[in-house]
Amino acid sequence: MFDYTNRVVVISGASSGLGAQMARGFAKQNATLVLMARRLERLESLAKELEKTGVKVLPIRCDVTSTESVNAAASLTKKTFGKVDVLINCAGSAENAGVLNMSDEQWDFTIKTDLTSVFLVTRAFANIMKENNYGRIINIASMYGLVGNTAMDTVAYHSSKGGVVNFTRAVAAELAKYNITCNSICPGYFETELTHDTLVTPEFTQYMKMTVPLGRYGNEGELNAGAIFLGSEEASYVTGVILPIDGGYTAV
Repeated sequence: MFDYTNRVVVISGASSGLGAQMARGFAKQNATLVLMARRLERLESLAKELEKTGVKVLPIRCDVTSTESVNAAASLTKKTFGKVDVLINCAGSAENAGVLNMSDEQWDFTIKTDLTSVFLVTRAFANIMKENNYGRIINIASMYGLVGNTAMDTVAYHSSKGGVVNFTRAVAAELAKYNITCNSICPGYFETELTHDTLVTPEFTQYMKMTVPLGRYGNEGELNAGAIFLGSEEASYVTGVILPIDGGYTAV
């Protein structure tokens, strides 16, 4: 099961963090990879690493908040491989503040980067999937898209990721007739460039130990199994699902 030979997997936000981790996971399943991010040099370095395992990798510089950039990436992918089997929307960033103090600029940046970008990328690549009557879309949301939190004020991030969760359901319902599934993964506390400075503090580590039943942060690669399952041929009857991978945070 879960053999990705001759399957084209597109990953946004693949230059670091969870995106790069999932790229390595799909490479082990023999997927052909399209890696997208703004930092092309990082993508090219990762591509060289993965190509040593025998898989094909196409790195593309892409700003997921730009319609023109996203459409160009989709066009290049189609021209190169002729299809898209799996799309993983992993790119994102956030400005953290609470509802009382967040500026318009902080709100707009976060919504554009974490929610609007998912729409732009999905629209472009799902149209390629539709042509082949096959597709798997996986949106990387967050457990913060399902619940609030008392550790830090980050209202726009909660809002954007909550939007991704219901965007997933809407797309699942809309695209089912084209044999395209759409599911969402809601990661818990994983250390990445985006989260490192917060997670390493003694205060946040103590909060995590009190709120995460498994009592630890997620390790590198622990998101891969969920993504590989949801992107597989075998998961053909799974759509509209919201899968927390959070050590049990949302269970209590």
